[in-house]
Amino acid sequence: MKIEEIEYTPNPNAMKFILDQALTLNGRTRSFTDMESTEGVPLAEAIMRIDSVISVFFADRWLSVTQDGTADWHQLMRDIADPIRAASLDDARPIDEEVGGVEAGGIDDAEAGFDDPRMEAIEMVINEQIMPYLQGDGGGLQIKALIDTQLMIRYEGACGTCPSAIAGTLKGIENLLRSQVDPDLTVIAV
Repeated sequence: MKIEEIEYTPNPNAMKFILDQALTLNGRTRSFTDMESTEGVPLAEAIMRIDSVISVFFADRWLSVTQDGTADWHQLMRDIADPIRAASLDDARPIDEEVGGVEAGGIDDAEAGFDDPRMEAIEMVINEQIMPYLQGDGGGLQIKALIDTQLMIRYEGACGTCPSAIAGTLKGIENLLRSQVDPDLTVIAV
């Protein structure tokens, strides 16, 4: 697999690696936050084994890697690049829903509130107006629940530990959803 570009993200502890091949299909994403979640995905496992790496996020033709803040990025980028360059597409893309990672980006139907009539509008706003920007910065989000007027989301990838996502971006999402869906909505990161 070839790395076409490496980009900084707004999160100082995350980098985005743009690749020459798609790791995921049909808008799906994958989030790996521990070794157990990498089962069946050799590329994610190899990156998670690198000292200081705390998460890996796959989306389309890119992946983001988040570190714990203790490593020098110049060396860590070289360490991360090795398994990416050595990987085949089979090492990165088991699209079987039962294999590896946690599907991110989109709705987790197992959680509460997904039969709420507002959910279709919420999902549309998030998918069309929010996700492209989050993915541009190396991250994403998953809706966890809608209970009464509280929408619970979980940030993924570079957004997961980013101070600006946790503060400013969260407020921006809330304001957009309030103006387009329900003025009483409150968005909470979980």
